[in-house]
Amino acid sequence: MSEALARQLRSVGIRDERVLTAVATTPRRLFVPSFLLEEADADRPLPIGHGQTISQPYIVALMTEWLRLRGDERVLEIGTGSGYQAAILARLAREVFSVEIVPDLATRAGKALEDAGIENVHIRVGDGSRGWPEEAPFDRIIVTAAPARIPDALVAQLAPGGRLVVPVGGDPEHQLLHLVVKGPNGELEAREILPVRFVPLVSTDPTPRA
Repeated sequence: MSEALARQLRSVGIRDERVLTAVATTPRRLFVPSFLLEEADADRPLPIGHGQTISQPYIVALMTEWLRLRGDERVLEIGTGSGYQAAILARLAREVFSVEIVPDLATRAGKALEDAGIENVHIRVGDGSRGWPEEAPFDRIIVTAAPARIPDALVAQLAPGGRLVVPVGGDPEHQLLHLVVKGPNGELEAREILPVRFVPLVSTDPTPRA
């Protein structure tokens, strides 16, 4: 388990006890390449192949904290990657739908989630900028790679009262984590959280529309 990692995250400002418990009970070593097992609980991103990374645990916890999950939500994740973020979400929400554009990563993430005993994550291979329209709307949406701008399709698939957490910026040196909240009548409220550095969101459509 990852109790030490959870304690470390608490010391740097993560306060949501449910998020910290999810981190403590989700072995990150299941989601990193075998040659990096000794670094599995390090609070830093690690390479997972195909030019992608497993995010720094602090960022995983912070983004999850901003979702304000209660336990009954349907969550859309864009960028399955290693499956670690999906595993954390799965312990905090009712159901997770995750889209990954790289088939090999989707397969490996599915196996890691199975090894972790997690059954409420659904993975599909596809263009994350288009979301998962067949399963919309979603109570929460989290994006784990940075688009140049927030895809309209994701905003459209967010339920009224929902929250979207997404890093935005085409230049990795100038990205900001954003929170978008959709009001009961569809009105949007957006705020910037903090500077971040993510791999770009790979899309087959450079200017995705709803």
